[in-house]
Amino acid sequence: MSDLSQPLQLHLAPQPPRVDYRTDPTQYRHWKLDVEGAVARLSLDIAEDGGIRPGYKLKLNSYDLGVDIELSDALNRVRFEHPEVKSVIVTSAKDRIFCSGANIFMLGVSSHAWKVNFCKFTNETRNGIEDTSKHSGLKFLAAVNGACAGGGYELALACDEIVLVDDRSSSVSLPEVPLLGVLPGTGGLTRVTDKRHVRHDLADIFCTSVEGVRGQRAVDWRLVDAIAKPAQFAAAVQERAAKLGEGSLRSGVAGKGVPLTRIERTDSADGIAYEHVTVVIDRTRRTATLTVKAPPSAQPTDIAGIEAAGAAWWPLAMCRQLDDAILNLRTNELDIGTWLLKTEGDAQAVLASDATLLAHKDHWLVRETIGALRRTLARLDVSSRSLFALVEPGSCFAGTLAEIAFAADRSYMLALPDDAAKAPKLTLNEFNFGFYPMVNDQSRLQRRFYEEAAPLEAVRGAAGQALDADAALALGLVTAAPDDIDWNDEIRIAIEERAAMSPDSLTGLEANLRFASKENMNTRIFGRLTAWQNWIFQRPNAVGPKGALKVYGTGEKAGFDTTRV
Repeated sequence: MSDLSQPLQLHLAPQPPRVDYRTDPTQYRHWKLDVEGAVARLSLDIAEDGGIRPGYKLKLNSYDLGVDIELSDALNRVRFEHPEVKSVIVTSAKDRIFCSGANIFMLGVSSHAWKVNFCKFTNETRNGIEDTSKHSGLKFLAAVNGACAGGGYELALACDEIVLVDDRSSSVSLPEVPLLGVLPGTGGLTRVTDKRHVRHDLADIFCTSVEGVRGQRAVDWRLVDAIAKPAQFAAAVQERAAKLGEGSLRSGVAGKGVPLTRIERTDSADGIAYEHVTVVIDRTRRTATLTVKAPPSAQPTDIAGIEAAGAAWWPLAMCRQLDDAILNLRTNELDIGTWLLKTEGDAQAVLASDATLLAHKDHWLVRETIGALRRTLARLDVSSRSLFALVEPGSCFAGTLAEIAFAADRSYMLALPDDAAKAPKLTLNEFNFGFYPMVNDQSRLQRRFYEEAAPLEAVRGAAGQALDADAALALGLVTAAPDDIDWNDEIRIAIEERAAMSPDSLTGLEANLRFASKENMNTRIFGRLTAWQNWIFQRPNAVGPKGALKVYGTGEKAGFDTTRV
C-alpha cells in the first residue's frame, strides 16, 4: 500500500525544448549559401545527427523542422542581404542524392500537432519562394543532381524551373501513397496538377509508384523542365539560372544589402517582449494578447535614411518580430487557443510610415519589406487559432496595422460617443486595398465584403478618415461596438464561450470562413493539408501499430484495413 502520509509525487513527462526560429548562417548545420554575382546557390548537405529533436537520423538528405528553419532564414538573407541576386540555384552538396523529403522516422515518432505544424511551416516556406518570384522577380531553379523524392521533389516544385541530371538513375518521385500510406502534403499533389499541368492519369501513375520517373520521360510528362547529361549538367544549370534572372525586378548593388541582425526578445514564463511587439499569455483563460506598437519615434522618409536604418527600420523590425511571435505561439503554445490582437501608439506615425513605403515601393529594400509584411500577415491568416481584434483607447489600427484587425475572426471596437478625444479610431489607406493580399490573392477587405462593389466603394470613400466605433460599424469594418458599460462583459463572455468549444471544430470553422469564396493553388494546398493529410495522419493505416508510417524501415509489411471510408 502507498504511504498516505507522504505527499503525492506527480511524474510528469518532461516537456520538449521550445523551438526557436531564430538562426543565421554561422549556425547552419544543413544548408550552405554562396553568392556569386547575380546568382546565389543554396546547397543542401544535411547533417545526419543534426535533428531538431532526438530519436532519428536525417539520412539521405531527409529533413525536419530544423532544416526548414534554416532554409527560411537563408531565403530572407538572399532577399535582404544580397539585393544583387536575381536567381537562386537550389541543389544538393551530396553525391547522387538531391533530397529524400521529410524524415520518415521523425514523422513516425512525432505527435499529430508536431506533424501538422511542421507541414504548415514547410508549406509557408515553399509558398514564400513562389511569392518572392511573383512579386520581386527573384527566380529559383532546382538543380536536381540526384534522387529526388517526396518533400525533396516538393521543394523542387516550388522553384520556377527544374533541371534533372540525366544519369540513368536519378529520378523525381512522390512515393508517399505506396510507401507510407500518406499524401505528398507540402503541396506536391497540388503543384503537379495546378502548376505543372501534369495530365491527371499520368499523375496517378506517378503518385502511386515508388521508383519515380527519370530522363526524357520526366520532361515529356512535365515533371521537370529539362535534363542534362552529367558532363553538361553544371553548365546547363548556370546558363538557365542566368537566363531566369534576366527579367528580375531586383537591380540592387552588391554590398548594399541590409544585414538581418538577430531578433532580440525577452522570454518569460507567460510572455515574450520585443521592442515593437509584446505577447502576454493568460493560461487560465487560454489566451495570448499580441500587441503591436507604432513607431516610437520619427522614421526616415528617404532611401538613404531607410538604408542606414537597415533592420532597425520600423516596418521591417516590427514585421520580423511579429513573425517570430506568431511562430513561437503556433509551435510552443498549443493550449493557447485564442489570440487577442491589439495595437498601441500613434496612428499618425503608422500612416507616416505607410506613406514612406508607398512613395518608395519600387525600391528593392522597400519592396522586400512590403513582401515580408505580406507573408507575415498571411501567416496570421492561416494560423489555427481564434483571432479577436480589440480596438481600444490608445490603439493605432491604421493602414498596415489595420490589416491585423481585418485578419481577425471578430473585431470589437469600444464606443465612446461622449468622449471623442479618447475614443479609439480606425483609419484606412491604400495599403488596405490590395498591397497585402491573402494567400488566395484577395485583399482582406475584398474577402470581408465578397468583392461586392457597393461596400468596397463605401469603405474606399472613407479612406483617410479617422473612423470612430459607430462609423466603423456602419461601414461593416468591425463586428461589434460595445460601449464602456458593456465592454468588459462582452469581451469576457466571447472569450469564455470560445474556450468552451471544441478546438478541432473551431479550426475547421475558422479555416472555412476565412477563405470562403475564392480559391487558388495556395488555398488548395492548405485546404488539402487540413482536410486530407491531417485525416490520413490519424488513420490506423498510416499511424496505427501496423500502419505504413510506423513500420517503415523495420522490414515488416504494413497491415491495412481495406474498408474505404
